[in-house]
Amino acid sequence: MRFLRYTTILGLVLVVGASSAAAAVAQPARGEDDGRGDVVAVQPLRGLDAEAVRNTLAEAQFGTGDVRFGVDTYQVLYRTIDARRQATVASGLLVLPRSGERQLRVVSYAHGTELNRTDAPSMWRDGWAVAPALTYASAGFAAVAPDYLGMGLGPGPHPFLNVTTEASASLDLLRAARTVAAGQRRVLRREVYVTGFSQGGSAATALGGTLERGADDWFRLGALAPVAGAFDVRGVELPALIGGTVAPPYNVGYTAYLVVAWNRLHGLYQRPEEFFAAPYAAKVERLYDGVHTGEDLVATLPGTPEELFTPHGLAVLREPSGAFAAALAEHDASCDGIRAPARLLVDRADEQVPVANSDYCAARLRSAAVVDVGTHPYDGSAHLGSNITGTTAALAWFRQLG
Repeated sequence: MRFLRYTTILGLVLVVGASSAAAAVAQPARGEDDGRGDVVAVQPLRGLDAEAVRNTLAEAQFGTGDVRFGVDTYQVLYRTIDARRQATVASGLLVLPRSGERQLRVVSYAHGTELNRTDAPSMWRDGWAVAPALTYASAGFAAVAPDYLGMGLGPGPHPFLNVTTEASASLDLLRAARTVAAGQRRVLRREVYVTGFSQGGSAATALGGTLERGADDWFRLGALAPVAGAFDVRGVELPALIGGTVAPPYNVGYTAYLVVAWNRLHGLYQRPEEFFAAPYAAKVERLYDGVHTGEDLVATLPGTPEELFTPHGLAVLREPSGAFAAALAEHDASCDGIRAPARLLVDRADEQVPVANSDYCAARLRSAAVVDVGTHPYDGSAHLGSNITGTTAALAWFRQLG
């Protein structure tokens, strides 16, 4: 999760390249539940030779030792469904290696938490957002990175930590990517290596389970390697956020994000004043509209949950019940029963997502190990650094699986 980048976007940017403007408004009629994975529009982004890939990865502080090929990158707008199974569109990043291989192994990477929709992978505002996909593609894989609903070019607010839509948006991007790759005379192989970081950890396990249950006629789960995922929100992550284990501003930032997003889906409150204390009740919902930034969040929210939430709100967070408890149970079941080979990649010094999350997930997978990838702080954060070391470790393992 890296929502605290101090961006200066004042309005909503929906365009990467001039021709994306038309794509951003090409939405299907509501109520349709077919055509999932159909390509609405494709925007070529950057073509990079191997040296340019190394430079981009180095700027993002990612490793450059596995770069073998240049890459071509595409922003893909495609049809998918929202949390109520109504038709919508979403965007994502496709990166193809300049390897000369026609048949490509596939890696799906799910990104960590972002606030501003322009920080999603396909928008390519900086090297961090695209570095994992570049890493996998420059090593010879076809890499896909979904933006998620409500991020990138997708309409509406983002349903944060909603594993159902993270899985459907990820699966439908794979379908769309297969079509785009075919237009480049490339074939995406059936087995998908699935990974993701932080928020993307449980998005990855949700996609993995979806693939393993045969949701698609072509793609199958090959292996699973999520990094620093918050798999047990009820039992581990929420207590850490509201109990003092996670420091400000992440404690209040993530918890408020969850409450606001899940209220839209599950009706946790009728008025913000029920859950949020004054003066924050009048301000907090608009922070999570896809337009605001981490800088806005830091300037607006207090440092502790006790200041941000009402006694009622804190009580609900400490002892979830009803629709909230049911939604948590759905999220926290994303690891259940997956049989494919799995490695859960962690940094045991992680200050935002306790490793107990991955221990919980490993106990529910059929074949998994929790692997410590070591500490490599990024911007002073071991959690963020695990995206770097975890990507390196996942790539090494995927290459071994061959």
